[in-house]
Amino acid sequence: MLPAILQSIILGLVQGATEFIPVSSSAHLIIVPWLFGWTDPALTSLPFDVALHLGTLAAVLAFFAGDWIRLIRAFFQSILQRRINPDPDRRLAWLLIIGTVPGAIAGFLFEGAIDDLFHKPGAPIAAGAMLVMAAIIAGFGLILLLADRLARHTRDLEKLTLAQTILIGLSQALAIFPGVSRSGATIASGLALGLQRADAARFSFLLSAPIIAGAGVKSLWDVISDASTGALTSAELVLFPAGFLAAAVSGFFCMRFLVNFLRQHPIDIFAYYRWGLAILVAVVALGRG
Repeated sequence: MLPAILQSIILGLVQGATEFIPVSSSAHLIIVPWLFGWTDPALTSLPFDVALHLGTLAAVLAFFAGDWIRLIRAFFQSILQRRINPDPDRRLAWLLIIGTVPGAIAGFLFEGAIDDLFHKPGAPIAAGAMLVMAAIIAGFGLILLLADRLARHTRDLEKLTLAQTILIGLSQALAIFPGVSRSGATIASGLALGLQRADAARFSFLLSAPIIAGAGVKSLWDVISDASTGALTSAELVLFPAGFLAAAVSGFFCMRFLVNFLRQHPIDIFAYYRWGLAILVAVVALGRG
């Protein structure tokens, strides 16, 4: 079996890549250890979850650093001047806030119950749960494909309406189910509503920052609240920074790849990948019983 430090780096790379590519990071972080039999408790712990979330948050903040500076400035200007339109940055800042609300509510209310199906320390994941995940992965691959092929991608972000933003935000709430993908749900919704592919990805990535930050803060609070967590061991002090850095680096470059890719290509390849992954998970789950 691979050393724990390599497992940490691999899981960080997986988290960073799949957080932004529409294939479901939560599913991959369950599938990879499950496939290879990795059972190190440090890599399924809340502190490690915090490290990975902070890594992807660092990636999206760094990649869109210029955008965030403009949006934060525009947000406070809109409050001070009590005016949003016609400034596009002020409008986008408020749309991002509004679009975050449905996903935040869903995560707060239901994420714990969903996690219990797949994150039971010391217990193997039931084959039935993995088959359900495989079905979700495959089904959402079809949704992604249809959203890309059936809609006309002519709308840019400046024409995104409040109602459309709420719909995209509601779709983000579906990401509490492993296999859906937060970026997949929001990109698919943006495509179905007519956004250009690159704009759908950009809005999805910007919308991810508050949700990733919220998930990280929640996990951090859970760590602090859990008296049994205790101080980090010397091994964990190495594993967690490794996971953080791997997630940050892979997340940054995968965002760059996807934005450039979607300017010239359809999103079909990710649907095909989902179907292949779903078949693999289903076959292994049935084989293990």
